[in-house]
Amino acid sequence: MENVERAISGKRRSVYLGVVAFLAGGHVLIEDVPGVGKTLLARSIARSVEAEFKRIQFTPDLLPTDVTGLNVYNQGTGRFEFWEGPVFANVLLADEINRASPKTQSALLEAMEEHTVTVDGRTHRLPEPFCVVATQNPIEHEGTFPLPHAELDRFLMKIEMGYPDDRAEMEMLRLARDPALELEPVIGLERFLEMRRAVEEVYASEAVLRYLVSVTSATREHELVYVGASPRASRMLLAAARAHAAAQGRSYCTPDDVKALAPHVLSHRIIPSAEARLSGDERDVIGEILRSVPVTEAV
Repeated sequence: MENVERAISGKRRSVYLGVVAFLAGGHVLIEDVPGVGKTLLARSIARSVEAEFKRIQFTPDLLPTDVTGLNVYNQGTGRFEFWEGPVFANVLLADEINRASPKTQSALLEAMEEHTVTVDGRTHRLPEPFCVVATQNPIEHEGTFPLPHAELDRFLMKIEMGYPDDRAEMEMLRLARDPALELEPVIGLERFLEMRRAVEEVYASEAVLRYLVSVTSATREHELVYVGASPRASRMLLAAARAHAAAQGRSYCTPDDVKALAPHVLSHRIIPSAEARLSGDERDVIGEILRSVPVTEAV
């Protein structure tokens, strides 16, 4: 986090959530206006862990093979060869993902869930770790294709960057034109994968699991929610809570870990009712649910 903040000033919460998502093995959707550091966050995290970074600018004419790669006939050998697409990276930036057609957006679904790509019936394994950081502009809707609920459900977190305060913006002006290029890796990929394995070993008691399931179940029964969180959301929330606990230096989860990450993990996974859209947004509904579900004693 300290290394990333050398390039991104005044965004500690966003940086923290990005690192936690990467530690949890999940993907991140960053929804914010242009110019607030969405791309810079993805590049800075990738450089900090010596990861391979690739970027796709999503446009209406982008094809699925422009993402996954394709088989090309080699006249010299008389055989087809697979040419990897930009999805074969450790950190893939899907910039303005909602500008591509649904057909092209769907090219990422298998990669995000199974970490594989299937082309012409042959499955290719993606490198580990693999993380998709997608961006979209919430105020510009012309020429865009809203992400389907099934695709949103594959993102571990949805976060915002927000505008920097005056001090942070002045600090940004003092930095190099491209501050991410000046970052040096602080750990290698092998060390990072060890950290990921340590996160998976973080202990979650039965009481914590009951509380987590109570929260996700409440989204399916709440009067202001049309479609609640899926079982995949429960699994993702547990992974995020474990990464949060590990980042705090603990080898066990508490209900507070679940509460801290629930708004970022669940808000994009529910479809609020028309009444809820008039009175607030998804985060307000999740906040109300967290206040209403009693916290069980963690064992």
